[in-house]
Amino acid sequence: MPNNVKHFAVHADDVERARKFYESVMGWQFSPWGPPGFYLIKTGTDEDPGVGGALQGRRDVVPGKTMYGFECSIGVDSIDDTIAAVEANGGKIVMPKFNIPTVGTLIFFEDTEGNVVGAMQYEKP
Repeated sequence: MPNNVKHFAVHADDVERARKFYESVMGWQFSPWGPPGFYLIKTGTDEDPGVGGALQGRRDVVPGKTMYGFECSIGVDSIDDTIAAVEANGGKIVMPKFNIPTVGTLIFFEDTEGNVVGAMQYEKP
């Protein structure tokens, strides 16, 4: 599998305000999923689906470093190989492996420039 960006998340102080903004500006569709205040985002159409996303409350993946902007998660074949590669190349694991049932296993890492990135080993269908 290529290491493509597979998912993004928008962090918001006011989730409902952000949902209305992106619905109006981008025409994105939102579906509640999981915990309260968490939405899946459909950015495209059936013919051109785009990248799937999520809208959620703002949080600190790295303590004291609030997430702003869009958080991206990269689909990987092996989360363990990715962890090893991150650490071998000067990165730091900032959230250890976390399994999301029916989705896959997720980590967050900080790259050499301080950017926080997600990597997900998706479950096979």
